[in-house]
Amino acid sequence: MSHYPLVSIITPSFNQSAYLERTICSVLDQDYPNLEYWVIDGGSTDDSLEIIKKYEHRLAGWVSEKDRGQADAINKGFAKANGEIIAWLNSDDLYRPGAIRSAVQTLQNNPQCGFVFSDVDSIDPEDKVFNRMAYGDWSLSDLMTFHIIGQSAVFMRRDTLNQAGCLDLDYHYLLDHHLWLRMGLIAGMKYVPGQVWAAARIHPGAKNVVNTQAFGEEAYRLVSWMGSDPRFEPYFQKSRRRIMAGAHRLNAFYLLDGNYARLALKAYGKGFRQHPPTVLKDWRRILFALLSPLGLKGLKNRYLERRRSHFEGERS
Repeated sequence: MSHYPLVSIITPSFNQSAYLERTICSVLDQDYPNLEYWVIDGGSTDDSLEIIKKYEHRLAGWVSEKDRGQADAINKGFAKANGEIIAWLNSDDLYRPGAIRSAVQTLQNNPQCGFVFSDVDSIDPEDKVFNRMAYGDWSLSDLMTFHIIGQSAVFMRRDTLNQAGCLDLDYHYLLDHHLWLRMGLIAGMKYVPGQVWAAARIHPGAKNVVNTQAFGEEAYRLVSWMGSDPRFEPYFQKSRRRIMAGAHRLNAFYLLDGNYARLALKAYGKGFRQHPPTVLKDWRRILFALLSPLGLKGLKNRYLERRRSHFEGERS
């Protein structure tokens, strides 16, 4: 199968039995013929092990043991993986049919690229699409200004990952972005417009719902890291204000999602003072924050419901 390089998929999981089976099936039901799949469980106490055992005959392997968090679990999977191409899919997310085959073809057609990515659907606990996260033909400079790529639709070359190093256990929320930045120093990246390889689930227990304030804290840590790392110096000095504005914008984005409208407005204001065009991309969200005393939650929910209806109609 020389024209079908081995692809390794890793799923880190901890107490996600509500969604885990759907995640596993979305990987095992792919039409790609040369696939190994590892499930790395953090010692779940729910029904996760029963689900994993149900499919273990189709897995390359699995473990269930206490770990130091998501990054540690994924790194364990990296160490076990044998594929030329590697990706990880969190235990509440899904691959769309044909995702792996399409990603492999993209990597084969773009040998200069270390990783490739597509757009990502946002889904609710019942798998209904309510938004599409659309990206762009981004470069390292874009990543440095916090253009965030949906991790579930990223596929990497093993060689690029080896050069960049594994996930940093000190990051818990932007651990993937930290890795993309390091890989972007080494090789190019390729966006595939018009394709959706994955769906990311938004649910009450998701960390981007529960811990919205932590994302901004890690964004500011990444700014400090880039500013002190000599590898980024040529890019950082040229784009310092845009980078800082991007960090403030990301902080505001998650604060607003956590219903911290006042804090979000303060973060947007700081970003505006650094680089207005970066922040004004979020003008709708700024409007939501400004209208929060009048009932932001209802307005926001109506907007999201319209987005849900649009995508359900598109997919029917």
